[in-house]
Amino acid sequence: MTTITPRIIMFFALVLLFGCKTPDVAKVEKLIPSDKNLTEETVDVNTIKGHIYFLASDEMSGRDTPSNELNIAARYLATTLERYGVKKVPGADSYLQQVPMKKISPATAGTIKVENTTFELAKDFLLLSGENIDLEGEIVFLNHGTEEAFKNGNAKDKIVVTLAGYEGQTSPQEWFYAGREKRKRGDDFGARAVVEIYSNAQLPWSFLLQFLNQPRTIVDDEHPDDEKNKTPYLWVNAADPAAIAVLKKGQGSRGTIQVSGLKEEKVRTYNVVGMVEGTDPAVKDEYVIYSAHYDHVGIGAADAKGDTIYNGARDNAVGSVTVLSAAENIAKYPTRRSAQFIFFTGEEKGLLGSDYYANNPMMPLDKAIYCFNSDNAGYNDTSRVTIIGLTRTLAQPLIEKACSSFGLNAKEDAVPEQGLFDRSDNVNFAAKGVPAPTFSMGITAFDEVINRYYHQAADGPETLDYDYLEKFFKSYVYACRLIGNTDQSVFWVPGDKYFEAGQELYKNP
Repeated sequence: MTTITPRIIMFFALVLLFGCKTPDVAKVEKLIPSDKNLTEETVDVNTIKGHIYFLASDEMSGRDTPSNELNIAARYLATTLERYGVKKVPGADSYLQQVPMKKISPATAGTIKVENTTFELAKDFLLLSGENIDLEGEIVFLNHGTEEAFKNGNAKDKIVVTLAGYEGQTSPQEWFYAGREKRKRGDDFGARAVVEIYSNAQLPWSFLLQFLNQPRTIVDDEHPDDEKNKTPYLWVNAADPAAIAVLKKGQGSRGTIQVSGLKEEKVRTYNVVGMVEGTDPAVKDEYVIYSAHYDHVGIGAADAKGDTIYNGARDNAVGSVTVLSAAENIAKYPTRRSAQFIFFTGEEKGLLGSDYYANNPMMPLDKAIYCFNSDNAGYNDTSRVTIIGLTRTLAQPLIEKACSSFGLNAKEDAVPEQGLFDRSDNVNFAAKGVPAPTFSMGITAFDEVINRYYHQAADGPETLDYDYLEKFFKSYVYACRLIGNTDQSVFWVPGDKYFEAGQELYKNP
């Protein structure tokens, strides 16, 4: 059965307008607005400026997570969506998805003692998860801490010691994920604590301290009715071989762990979420996600001018307003598929808002055919748009067409060594199987031009090239329209890292 689309309706309306004589098809095509024409109808440089100047103003104090200013930004985005005609997600009573978080102030004192060997907090070990500790128990060494090792190691009521990560793993990121599994095993098998021995040249202990022994914000995934498993999880520095040998000796030895001064404060922040229903009954149950994070890093060290407000115009007021521009356009001129617009909290704290959303979606993820994220570090080439992951999905020709239509070259990530695909919110959707590149301003290297503004107080709205941004925004919105209307697959390219996850998510992509 042929679907009656707005374009077909327009065609027959023109037939009536011209009388019974069928009009020339080429002339009719000129009268029916194209997606490019519809893009130009709504994208306006003054509107862009207005949004960016508000979100990146000094009064927003850098939109730290959490902060009152960040919540003001959330309300601004939500009311703007409503003003544009974007609807709440079905079943939701608000545009705001609450994301429970907690602020953790690190412990101030602590020791691990085994026989006559003492490990000191920060210098020798870190508490990665858990509360203040005062415990004593027998030590058992379980090598890499696999499921089988926990089963056979009689871990109940023991201090379990393992090597960090699993055999064959070298990436600290992999070790973090492995550590989550081991802590859960500690919970499941009744361990008193899980202690991992850390030694990794990719991320030396001194750098680890900079990230993990500072105040931090994390998603609070504990719920009041959950069973409270409190197994502490710690990393020990492997710098002293003799001390590590004592710790690994395990069987028969006993140890104590004491940590104090840790404080936690529960806070709430918000993802902002809205949607526009598609026009084509055949595909409107599918939808495209258009996303960006709206937080930044808040107040920091003063620069040479004494400025302490890290405004975050490039990162990521630009990305947020890019998605707002798509929302304004698609609300006025809906695409065949439905559209979902998401603004994430806590990206700068570790992709927290997108991680929470991907695990608590407000619409079924297996109906999301694409996630078109927008995030930025800055730009040093105004002839291009950088799409991180451009060549990894079948939407590449659509994105290239959109950018070239406004005089820009669509280019793949020029700095793969930075790992940008895995450093933005798109990766949490990619991991679920949703094709998810990131649309960014033109960047050829992390050079002086980029570093002058990236996570710096200098990144204010007055420093942006708005002539370039107008073309950048139009390219994104046009690409959104092409993806939302296409008959072609926009799935992962075969062989991609996330291809199999996509097959699992969609069953028959």
